[in-house]
Amino acid sequence: LFTVVLGLSQHVCGIGVTLFSSGLAYFLYRLIFGQQSVPPNINGFQTLPIPLLSDIPVLGPAVFNQFALVYMAILAIPLAAFILYRTPWGLSVRMVGENPRAADSAGVSVIATRFQAVVLGGALMGLAGAFLSMAQFNAFTFGVVSGRGWVAIALVVFGRWDPWRSAGAALLFAFVDALQLRMQASGLGHIPYEAFLMLPFIFTIVAMAVMSRNAVAPSALLKPFRREER
Repeated sequence: LFTVVLGLSQHVCGIGVTLFSSGLAYFLYRLIFGQQSVPPNINGFQTLPIPLLSDIPVLGPAVFNQFALVYMAILAIPLAAFILYRTPWGLSVRMVGENPRAADSAGVSVIATRFQAVVLGGALMGLAGAFLSMAQFNAFTFGVVSGRGWVAIALVVFGRWDPWRSAGAALLFAFVDALQLRMQASGLGHIPYEAFLMLPFIFTIVAMAVMSRNAVAPSALLKPFRREER
């Protein structure tokens, strides 16, 4: 509504909605559960090992003994690439991102297509947040996302708005995140654990600084569309 229909700044609206939603979630959490030293937990999702494949050394437990949402995320990569590059709707999405005037002239509803893309993206982000509290941690604490949503935006730029490249960037970030956990567990000297927690985000900043120079964003990215304006 704010960005597609009213054409307001996506930066301002995004930050505003994020702060409002985070504050509302924390308020409702305190209202329902109060101030507890130990956060309430749930019986979260269980892993679904794939027969035979999960028995493969090293690769099996890492890839084929995961939650159902992980399998869905893996399948979503080729599915997203197919939809974007091989279907009429995907062509419409790319058109309204590159040249909305041409899309409008071709009979494509720019507002409706952008609305669909935003709703679909929001649903996927909600699913990702649910994974953290219902599968990975089995509990909700304020700040459970820990900035991963902002990193996801950076990874899209790093992947140059391509599903396969963005997935590779996400795996690279995940590798650095897993590495810092191993480094914490190894107890390297007297290095504070906060230094290890910063590693994935430092990596993201460096990668953005290097790759964003050559990243070509969609021409109409962040630009509102108003048919009456030419």
